[in-house]
Amino acid sequence: MPAKMIPYQPVRRSEPDLFARAEALLAEMETRRSCRYFSDEPVPQQLIEKVIAIAHSAPSGANRKPWRFVAVDDPKLKRRIRLEAEAEERESYAHRMPAAWLEALEPIGTDANKPFLEIAPWLIVMFRIDWEIVDGTRYPNYYPHESAGIAAGFFIMACHQVGLATLTHTPSPMRFLRDILGRPTNEKPYLLIPVGYPAKDCTVPDLVKKPLHEALQWNQGQPG
Repeated sequence: MPAKMIPYQPVRRSEPDLFARAEALLAEMETRRSCRYFSDEPVPQQLIEKVIAIAHSAPSGANRKPWRFVAVDDPKLKRRIRLEAEAEERESYAHRMPAAWLEALEPIGTDANKPFLEIAPWLIVMFRIDWEIVDGTRYPNYYPHESAGIAAGFFIMACHQVGLATLTHTPSPMRFLRDILGRPTNEKPYLLIPVGYPAKDCTVPDLVKKPLHEALQWNQGQPG
């Protein structure tokens, strides 16, 4: 049955205002960095709920919203998550990652130790939902990978806009997150995102990012 249609008229701004807002947003987002040194300063649960609500407003295939956000601030759960994540990371750094991957990570200075998983006041575990059962019938979700990725981007941007730091952490495999948090088998761990304020002495690598012209093409490019 077709959905009820309602008017859609986003605010139309003047061109100078458009450019000013775009420039301001770009300048703010260019300061966003992945954070690995968090303060243990509390972050209100209501603020976490708001940024997750912003993420939940993201578009998704057939409006299925194929994601689950699990917000964790229980110290015992954070401890369990850290221990399991570090166990997987030690195995990855020692045996799973090829030399090229380790070389690519070297400038960032990461290793298997993840103290931020206990220090950050919140761990947001995002699950991707590939299918659901409704009234005994299994229904697939559409474009769950793409939809979850868009929602994750909304979440990271929302956190930065309210002054919170984040890190997209992906210990692999991540099945332990489903076991620890009691999620069903149709929900697959997608991202583990520590959230909080940066530590006062927080530093980040001074990395040169790929220039825009290498990521942007106007119309048809040349073959090869």
